[in-house]
Amino acid sequence: MIEAAIDLKTTHKPMRWVERVPIARNRPIFGAVATLAIVAAAWLLRTVADPLLPPGFPYVTFFPAVIVTSFLFGVRLGSLSALLCGLLAWYYFIPPARELGLTHGAGFALAFYVLVVATDLALVHWMQAANRHLAQEREVNRKLAETREMLFRELQHRVSNNLQVAAGLLMMQKRQLNDDDAKAALDEAAGRLALIGQISRQIYDPLGSAQPLVPFLGELCRNVVDASGRSDVTLTVSGDDHIRLQPDAAVPTALIVAEAVANAIEHGLAGERSGWISVEVTHYPNGSLEVTVRDDGHGLPTNFQMDTSTSLGLRIATTLARGQSGSFQLADNDGTVATLALPAHLLTIGK
Repeated sequence: MIEAAIDLKTTHKPMRWVERVPIARNRPIFGAVATLAIVAAAWLLRTVADPLLPPGFPYVTFFPAVIVTSFLFGVRLGSLSALLCGLLAWYYFIPPARELGLTHGAGFALAFYVLVVATDLALVHWMQAANRHLAQEREVNRKLAETREMLFRELQHRVSNNLQVAAGLLMMQKRQLNDDDAKAALDEAAGRLALIGQISRQIYDPLGSAQPLVPFLGELCRNVVDASGRSDVTLTVSGDDHIRLQPDAAVPTALIVAEAVANAIEHGLAGERSGWISVEVTHYPNGSLEVTVRDDGHGLPTNFQMDTSTSLGLRIATTLARGQSGSFQLADNDGTVATLALPAHLLTIGK
C-alpha cells in the first residue's frame, strides 16, 4: 500500500522571472494604461532631449519604449506602443514637423521604423513563445519526476515488505522443526532477509545516486544493536560524511558490516559482558576504503583460522567482499578487529 506521506525531493521551484512575462495577462486595462504611460514617457524624454540631439534621430527614445512594452505586456500592446510611438515621432520629430507630411525622407524614415519595430516584435514574440514552451516542458518533467519517485518508493516499499514476509515465513517454518541446527539456520536466514529488506528501504535513491556511507552505517549498526536487546553495548561510528557508496555495492557492504557487528555482540561481548563496538570508515589517498569494526570483547578463539572456519556468516562476508573486488579479514587485538577493504571504483566523494 502506498505510504500516506511521500517525501518528494522534486518540489515546486519559484518561477524564473523571465517566464513571468508578459505580465498583466489577466489585467488588460492595467497593461494598456502602463503602455500609454511608457509611450508618454518616451515622448516626453524625446522632447526634452530634442535640443541636444543632432537631426536624424526621431526614434531614439521610442525604440526602447516599444521593446519594453512588448517584452512586459506582450506583442499586442507592443504593437499598440509601436503605432503610437511611430505617430508621435512622425508628427513631432520628422520634418516637416507637426504636419504628418509624407515626403521622400519621411517615407524612408517611417519604412525604417516599421522594419525595426516589426523585427523587435517578432523576436520578442518568439522568445516569449519559447519561454512558454520551456515552462510547459519543465512542468511536465517535474510531474514525471514526481511520478517516477512515487513509483520507485512504492516498489521499494513492496520489495522490502516481500522480504519481510519471506523472513516471517521462514520463522513460521522453524516452528515445525525439532532439529536445533535447522532452527538456527532458519533463524539466520530470516534475520538476513529482514536485514536486506531494511537496507533496501534506506540505501537506494530514485535518481540512482550514491548514498552517504557513514550516516547509513550508523543507522544500520544502531538497528543491529537494538535488535540484540543489549543496552550495555556502546556503539560509535566515525568517518568522513562525504564518502558515498555506489548503489550496487550498498547491500553487500551493509550485510558484511552488520554481520561483523552482530558477531561482536554474539561472540566478543557474549553473556553479561558489557563493552563497546566502534565502526570506523577510513578513506586512503589511493582512493581505497576500509571499514573497521572493533570491539573490546573476548577476542578470537585460540588458533583461529579464517580459511578453515565453519561459520556461515564469516563465509558469506568473505564471499560478498570478494564479489566487490575487496577483502574481509579478522584479527585479534585486545578484542576482535574485522576489516572490510573496498576498491576505489565503488566510491565517490560528494558534498
